[in-house]
Amino acid sequence: MPLKMGKATRDAFGEALRELGRENPNIVVVDGDVNNSTRTEYFAKEFPDRFWNVGIAESNMVSIAGGLAACGKVPFVASFACFILCNAFDQLRMSVAFPEMNVKVVGSHAGISIGEDGPSQMGIEDVALACALPGFTVVVPADEHATRAATRAIATHNGPCYLRVGRPNVPVVYEDGCHLTLGKAIQLRDGKDVTIIANGIMVAAALEATDLLADQGISARLLDMHTVKPIDEEAIVAAARDTGAMVVAEEHLAHGGLGSVVATAAARLCPVPMGFVNLGDVYAESGAPADLLKKYGLTAVDIVREVQSVLQRK
Repeated sequence: MPLKMGKATRDAFGEALRELGRENPNIVVVDGDVNNSTRTEYFAKEFPDRFWNVGIAESNMVSIAGGLAACGKVPFVASFACFILCNAFDQLRMSVAFPEMNVKVVGSHAGISIGEDGPSQMGIEDVALACALPGFTVVVPADEHATRAATRAIATHNGPCYLRVGRPNVPVVYEDGCHLTLGKAIQLRDGKDVTIIANGIMVAAALEATDLLADQGISARLLDMHTVKPIDEEAIVAAARDTGAMVVAEEHLAHGGLGSVVATAAARLCPVPMGFVNLGDVYAESGAPADLLKKYGLTAVDIVREVQSVLQRK
């Protein structure tokens, strides 16, 4: 049964941030002149004295957030994923990660699903960069409900965090709301033949894939691995032992993202045949989101194909 379409995760983030602002006067926001895109504008309109637009100066923005955290505030710093992770990586490293500042970094417009904006604005290496920062918690929610839960979770977590959100409206995975715990995967389907591990927009695609696989007599477990760091090793080991094969799906480059982290854990704790659905080692291009996802192999059909390949090696 097709999932109904919901809000964009960036919209859910903006709404959750505004709610948090009402509850906690120590929450402040710094944005890089894209608040109408990141949706921090929702917070800015209600709390203008707790919002700073520093212009197109991501490095300065991150350093300001580090200073605010040092003063006891809980700063959310937001921009496009590619701008804040790529342009300001040194500041994230030295002003946030190294001093262990309680800064919440939000990267919007992540992945190739931003569509027509093109590769210069597609954050496709952001998860790898965020995971490389010591002490960072890295979260990639699947839908609007998971995003609201994730925003609340990182707000109360003591330490630096990266939250990845996207531009397009996405299917609703959690119709009854999402109870999300950082570092703990959510099992959406049970199965005995293979485990699919996904996050972000690929969770909805993976749900569709489990139905397609069921039609072929293949029983697939599905884990929403919303937290890439710290990874849920317990869920990975249980899946490997129970199903004997795994496929990891993500809207990210092949190296350094969810697939790399899951593979590292599996190789160390319980090696099994594995497959990967991701962007590979290429930049995408400008185009309609659905066309790009199809061209670069990020659909339910691609997940099914990878599962079939992995099962031949099981």
